[in-house]
Amino acid sequence: MLLVVTYSRAARRDLRNVCRAHEETVVRRFGRAALFEATGHGAFLACRLREKHSDDVQVERTRPFNEFADADPEVREAAAAYEARDEPSTPYRRFAAGTDHPDPAALKRRDLPDGR
Repeated sequence: MLLVVTYSRAARRDLRNVCRAHEETVVRRFGRAALFEATGHGAFLACRLREKHSDDVQVERTRPFNEFADADPEVREAAAAYEARDEPSTPYRRFAAGTDHPDPAALKRRDLPDGR
């Protein structure tokens, strides 16, 4: 997919107009941003917005997140355990202390596998 992010009022207006006119290519709209299908038409629309608005439009190629291929089992297990915690107001740092769950500092340093 192509993530198109706008940084000016004019670029947002044109993104909104493009999304309305080409709904078949728009995967999702987020106000200042939209996801386009990774097709020639999606690329055309993204390039057209970049051409017109230059640095006020950012385009990134994305791919869906597959939690089973992209996240380590211990990360998934920690997330599941944290969401099942007894006290909903307990911060993760305190929840993970003294357990086998990864601490927040370690999670922040850990890169996701490329998975391509």
